[in-house]
Amino acid sequence: MNILHINKFHYLRGGSEVVYFGTANLLEHHGHKSLYFSMHHPDNLPCETSNYFMPYVDLVSSNGMISQIKTAGRILYSLDAKKRLSDLLNKYHIDIAHLHNIHHQISPSILHELKKRKIPVVMTLHDYKMACASYSMLANGRPCEACSGGRYLNAFKNKCVKESMPKSALATLEMYLHHKVLDIYSNVDIFISPSLFLKNKLKEMGFKKEIIYLPNFIDIKKFETIRKDNNERDNSVVYFGRLSTEKGLWTLLKAVKKIQREVKLKVIGEGSLRKELVEWVNRESIVNVNFLGYMKGEQLYKEIIKSKAVVMPSEWYENNPMSVLEAFALGKLVIGARIGGIPELVKDGETGVTFKPGDAEDLNEKIGIILADSSLLIKMGGNALRFVETELNPEKHYQKLMEIYQMAMNSHGSKKSRES
Repeated sequence: MNILHINKFHYLRGGSEVVYFGTANLLEHHGHKSLYFSMHHPDNLPCETSNYFMPYVDLVSSNGMISQIKTAGRILYSLDAKKRLSDLLNKYHIDIAHLHNIHHQISPSILHELKKRKIPVVMTLHDYKMACASYSMLANGRPCEACSGGRYLNAFKNKCVKESMPKSALATLEMYLHHKVLDIYSNVDIFISPSLFLKNKLKEMGFKKEIIYLPNFIDIKKFETIRKDNNERDNSVVYFGRLSTEKGLWTLLKAVKKIQREVKLKVIGEGSLRKELVEWVNRESIVNVNFLGYMKGEQLYKEIIKSKAVVMPSEWYENNPMSVLEAFALGKLVIGARIGGIPELVKDGETGVTFKPGDAEDLNEKIGIILADSSLLIKMGGNALRFVETELNPEKHYQKLMEIYQMAMNSHGSKKSRES
């Protein structure tokens, strides 16, 4: 089977891209052919179809009126994306298209080309874009459901996108165009949700398309050498990920400030909040926080394996975070905020402990409980490893994904029959 994987980034930028590449590699391991459609970027991985990729655009720093108008047109409906995808499809036979994040840099205009070619489409949901103009369902740093039922105008009123009136206006127009005017996502045969929380929340918000639950997967064999060969340990907890407000880092810093002599916090990652966080730590004379910058691969995993636990203090509706799966694959329990899809993975007393999001006192208490009892670290870390080994392994994921692909092809066949 030839599968076309579509995502706006073709390099390991975040959890979405880990899933994008991981899915493609899993399918190739089982004898399928993976092809790609994405956007050009200096960090892109090599790809035989890169000649068809969309031109690079930086949505953050697009300057000049003409450039901004072009970017706005690309966000709303990209004829260029349709044309480039059409050229790719003229050369390569595709049995099914598997979409991930396509918004803005590619746009859902490609769905019309896929429908025209009668290609079945599935789409993995990595965020709340199907119901929220700003992806995250956050407003003023707190969870927000004001756009429930298609009331997208609230995104403009609340300046939800980058606290910018023009950007929020464009995002609001995008939502009305794609969902109300074009109903463009009706061209997706099946949506995949990696968490039950995201699936249920989108339905609550009024998104009525078919969604099937399929959690992310991880191959623990890739972590086996690191688990066995790294015996160095330190008295630390670690956060790794993007350094941004919704990740709950202020709550985490306040929690560890009160236990300076007992534990160190390693903060791994980069983001818009880093400078402010570092300045606050210095100003407060907090000596047990180390900012280690961006790490990946073995370098990152070695720092995690040395720690006693991983902390995930998010204050937004996390989906099915790959960082939790990576921690589990390294045999580490997770101290996670009780929000979004995190509790589906971090099960209290089994694979970790949870705390009330935004509550530094609760987080402080949970860190203390975990560090005071080494038997809990061993027990829950072992449970976490067994959980991903038995429930979230590649083979189980592949079998379910094949069922979904078959359902999409059957559903697409029924649609073609009704239209003919």
